Amino acid sequence: MKIRIDLKILIFFVLFYLTDQIEIYLIIMAFCVVHELGHMLMGFILGLKLERLTVIPCGLTISFKANVDDLNVKIKNGNLLELKKIFVAIAGPLVSLTLAIVYLYFEPIYISKQDAIYSNILILLFNLIPLYPLDGGRILKGILHMQYGNRQAKYIINKVSNITMIILTIMSSIAVYYFKNIAIFLICIFLWMITVQENKKFRTNRRMYEILDKN
Repeated sequence: MKIRIDLKILIFFVLFYLTDQIEIYLIIMAFCVVHELGHMLMGFILGLKLERLTVIPCGLTISFKANVDDLNVKIKNGNLLELKKIFVAIAGPLVSLTLAIVYLYFEPIYISKQDAIYSNILILLFNLIPLYPLDGGRILKGILHMQYGNRQAKYIINKVSNITMIILTIMSSIAVYYFKNIAIFLICIFLWMITVQENKKFRTNRRMYEILDKN
Protein backbone atom coordinates (compact mmCIF):
# COMPACT_ATOMS: atom_id res chain seq x y z
CA MET A 1 0.00 0.00 0.00
CA LYS A 2 1.29 3.44 -0.96
CA ILE A 3 0.80 6.41 1.37
CA ARG A 4 1.00 9.95 -0.01
CA ILE A 5 0.53 13.37 1.60
CA ASP A 6 -0.73 16.30 -0.45
CA LEU A 7 1.41 19.22 0.74
CA LYS A 8 -1.43 21.67 -0.02
CA ILE A 9 -2.78 20.58 3.34
CA LEU A 10 -0.13 22.79 4.98
CA ILE A 11 -1.53 25.84 3.20
CA PHE A 12 -5.02 24.98 4.46
CA PHE A 13 -3.74 24.59 8.02
CA VAL A 14 -2.03 27.98 7.96
CA LEU A 15 -4.98 29.83 6.40
CA PHE A 16 -7.54 28.29 8.75
CA TYR A 17 -5.27 29.05 11.71
CA LEU A 18 -4.85 32.69 10.68
CA THR A 19 -8.63 33.06 10.28
CA ASP A 20 -9.38 31.42 13.67
CA GLN A 21 -11.18 28.47 12.05
CA ILE A 22 -8.57 25.84 12.81
CA GLU A 23 -10.71 24.08 15.44
CA ILE A 24 -13.67 23.38 13.18
CA TYR A 25 -11.27 22.46 10.36
CA LEU A 26 -9.60 19.82 12.56
CA ILE A 27 -13.00 18.47 13.61
CA ILE A 28 -14.11 18.16 10.00
CA MET A 29 -10.80 16.53 9.06
CA ALA A 30 -11.23 13.97 11.85
CA PHE A 31 -14.74 13.06 10.68
CA CYS A 32 -13.50 12.93 7.08
CA VAL A 33 -11.06 10.25 8.18
CA VAL A 34 -13.93 8.27 9.75
CA HIS A 35 -15.90 8.79 6.52
CA GLU A 36 -13.06 7.29 4.49
CA LEU A 37 -12.75 4.38 6.90
CA GLY A 38 -16.31 3.55 5.87
CA HIS A 39 -15.12 3.27 2.26
CA MET A 40 -12.17 1.17 3.37
CA LEU A 41 -14.28 -1.23 5.42
CA MET A 42 -16.74 -1.75 2.57
CA GLY A 43 -13.86 -2.36 0.19
CA PHE A 44 -12.43 -5.03 2.49
CA ILE A 45 -15.88 -6.65 2.87
CA LEU A 46 -16.17 -6.83 -0.92
CA GLY A 47 -12.73 -8.40 -1.24
CA LEU A 48 -10.89 -5.39 -2.67
CA LYS A 49 -7.24 -4.77 -1.87
CA LEU A 50 -6.10 -1.34 -0.71
CA GLU A 51 -3.72 0.23 -3.21
CA ARG A 52 -3.13 3.83 -2.14
CA LEU A 53 -4.01 6.15 0.74
CA THR A 54 -3.60 9.88 0.22
CA VAL A 55 -3.90 12.62 2.86
CA ILE A 56 -5.52 15.65 1.21
CA PRO A 57 -6.79 19.04 2.51
CA CYS A 58 -10.30 17.56 2.83
CA GLY A 59 -9.32 14.37 4.68
CA LEU A 60 -8.26 11.12 3.00
CA THR A 61 -8.77 9.45 -0.33
CA ILE A 62 -8.52 5.70 -0.75
CA SER A 63 -8.10 3.66 -3.90
CA PHE A 64 -8.34 -0.10 -4.33
CA LYS A 65 -6.78 -2.60 -6.71
CA ALA A 66 -9.18 -4.21 -9.12
CA ASN A 67 -9.65 -7.96 -8.88
CA VAL A 68 -8.99 -9.46 -12.31
CA ASP A 69 -11.88 -11.89 -11.90
CA ASP A 70 -14.32 -9.00 -11.46
CA LEU A 71 -13.40 -7.50 -14.82
CA ASN A 72 -14.75 -10.53 -16.65
CA VAL A 73 -18.09 -10.96 -14.85
CA LYS A 74 -20.67 -9.06 -16.90
CA ILE A 75 -23.87 -7.73 -15.36
CA LYS A 76 -26.11 -6.02 -17.94
CA ASN A 77 -23.81 -3.53 -19.69
CA GLY A 78 -21.48 -3.10 -16.75
CA ASN A 79 -19.57 -5.54 -14.56
CA LEU A 80 -19.26 -6.72 -11.01
CA LEU A 81 -16.43 -4.32 -10.33
CA GLU A 82 -18.67 -1.31 -11.04
CA LEU A 83 -21.22 -2.58 -8.54
CA LYS A 84 -18.50 -2.92 -5.94
CA LYS A 85 -17.29 0.62 -6.67
CA ILE A 86 -20.82 1.94 -6.18
CA PHE A 87 -21.18 0.16 -2.83
CA VAL A 88 -17.77 1.47 -1.72
CA ALA A 89 -18.74 5.03 -2.74
CA ILE A 90 -22.07 4.82 -0.87
CA ALA A 91 -20.43 3.52 2.33
CA GLY A 92 -18.74 6.83 3.21
CA PRO A 93 -21.89 9.00 3.09
CA LEU A 94 -23.77 6.32 5.04
CA VAL A 95 -21.16 6.55 7.80
CA SER A 96 -21.49 10.35 7.93
CA LEU A 97 -25.30 10.12 7.99
CA THR A 98 -25.18 7.52 10.76
CA LEU A 99 -22.85 9.66 12.87
CA ALA A 100 -25.06 12.73 12.43
CA ILE A 101 -28.09 10.73 13.61
CA VAL A 102 -26.19 9.19 16.55
CA TYR A 103 -25.02 12.60 17.75
CA LEU A 104 -28.62 13.80 17.84
CA TYR A 105 -29.10 11.53 20.86
CA PHE A 106 -25.61 11.24 22.34
CA GLU A 107 -23.13 13.90 23.41
CA PRO A 108 -19.75 13.42 21.68
CA ILE A 109 -16.49 13.48 23.65
CA TYR A 110 -14.25 16.58 23.52
CA ILE A 111 -16.41 18.46 20.99
CA SER A 112 -19.89 19.95 21.05
CA LYS A 113 -22.93 18.11 19.73
CA GLN A 114 -23.60 20.98 17.33
CA ASP A 115 -20.11 20.79 15.79
CA ALA A 116 -20.32 17.00 15.46
CA ILE A 117 -23.70 17.08 13.70
CA TYR A 118 -22.74 20.07 11.54
CA SER A 119 -19.45 18.46 10.45
CA ASN A 120 -21.01 15.15 9.44
CA ILE A 121 -23.92 16.74 7.57
CA LEU A 122 -21.45 19.00 5.75
CA ILE A 123 -19.27 16.00 4.80
CA LEU A 124 -22.36 14.07 3.70
CA LEU A 125 -23.70 16.83 1.44
CA PHE A 126 -20.26 17.71 0.10
CA ASN A 127 -19.50 14.14 -0.93
CA LEU A 128 -22.89 13.61 -2.59
CA ILE A 129 -22.23 16.44 -5.06
CA PRO A 130 -22.32 14.89 -8.58
CA LEU A 131 -18.72 15.86 -9.21
CA TYR A 132 -16.19 13.17 -10.07
CA PRO A 133 -14.22 11.88 -8.16
CA LEU A 134 -16.37 12.79 -5.14
CA ASP A 135 -18.66 10.01 -3.90
CA GLY A 136 -21.69 11.41 -5.72
CA GLY A 137 -19.73 11.49 -8.98
CA ARG A 138 -18.44 7.95 -8.45
CA ILE A 139 -21.94 6.63 -7.79
CA LEU A 140 -23.32 8.36 -10.88
CA LYS A 141 -20.42 7.17 -13.04
CA GLY A 142 -20.89 3.59 -11.87
CA ILE A 143 -24.59 3.67 -12.73
CA LEU A 144 -23.87 5.23 -16.13
CA HIS A 145 -21.16 2.66 -16.79
CA MET A 146 -23.57 -0.20 -16.20
CA GLN A 147 -26.23 1.43 -18.37
CA TYR A 148 -24.20 2.84 -21.28
CA GLY A 149 -20.69 1.38 -21.02
CA ASN A 150 -17.40 2.88 -19.89
CA ARG A 151 -16.80 5.25 -22.80
CA GLN A 152 -20.19 6.96 -22.70
CA ALA A 153 -20.13 7.06 -18.91
CA LYS A 154 -16.85 8.98 -18.92
CA TYR A 155 -18.24 11.47 -21.44
CA ILE A 156 -21.45 12.11 -19.47
CA ILE A 157 -19.77 12.35 -16.06
CA ASN A 158 -17.22 14.81 -17.45
CA LYS A 159 -20.01 17.08 -18.71
CA VAL A 160 -21.98 16.75 -15.48
CA SER A 161 -18.87 17.50 -13.39
CA ASN A 162 -18.03 20.65 -15.34
CA ILE A 163 -21.59 21.97 -15.21
CA THR A 164 -21.74 21.17 -11.48
CA MET A 165 -18.47 23.00 -10.90
CA ILE A 166 -19.70 26.12 -12.69
CA ILE A 167 -22.88 26.13 -10.58
CA LEU A 168 -20.85 25.60 -7.39
CA THR A 169 -18.54 28.48 -8.32
CA ILE A 170 -21.47 30.85 -8.73
CA MET A 171 -23.02 29.72 -5.46
CA SER A 172 -19.65 29.88 -3.66
CA SER A 173 -19.00 33.42 -4.92
CA ILE A 174 -22.34 34.56 -3.52
CA ALA A 175 -21.68 32.73 -0.23
CA VAL A 176 -18.19 34.25 0.15
CA TYR A 177 -19.61 37.72 -0.49
CA TYR A 178 -22.29 37.37 2.19
CA PHE A 179 -20.53 35.23 4.82
CA LYS A 180 -16.92 36.42 4.29
CA ASN A 181 -15.75 32.85 4.96
CA ILE A 182 -12.42 31.89 3.42
CA ALA A 183 -13.23 28.17 3.84
CA ILE A 184 -15.79 28.36 1.03
CA PHE A 185 -13.23 30.02 -1.24
CA LEU A 186 -10.53 27.44 -0.47
CA ILE A 187 -12.84 24.48 -1.03
CA CYS A 188 -13.96 25.92 -4.36
CA ILE A 189 -10.34 26.32 -5.50
CA PHE A 190 -9.54 22.78 -4.39
CA LEU A 191 -12.52 21.40 -6.34
CA TRP A 192 -11.45 23.33 -9.43
CA MET A 193 -7.99 21.78 -9.18
CA ILE A 194 -9.57 18.33 -9.06
CA THR A 195 -11.86 19.19 -11.98
CA VAL A 196 -8.95 20.42 -14.12
CA GLN A 197 -7.05 17.19 -13.44
CA GLU A 198 -10.06 15.08 -14.38
CA ASN A 199 -10.56 17.11 -17.56
CA LYS A 200 -6.97 16.36 -18.58
CA LYS A 201 -7.53 12.64 -17.99
CA PHE A 202 -10.76 12.79 -20.00
CA ARG A 203 -9.06 14.48 -22.97
CA THR A 204 -6.30 11.85 -22.89
CA ASN A 205 -8.87 9.04 -22.87
CA ARG A 206 -10.84 10.68 -25.68
CA ARG A 207 -7.75 10.91 -27.87
CA MET A 208 -7.02 7.25 -27.15
CA TYR A 209 -10.56 6.28 -28.19
CA GLU A 210 -10.23 8.36 -31.39
CA ILE A 211 -7.01 6.55 -32.28
CA LEU A 212 -8.64 3.17 -31.66
CA ASP A 213 -11.65 4.13 -33.79
CA LYS A 214 -9.38 5.03 -36.71
CA ASN A 215 -7.69 1.67 -36.48
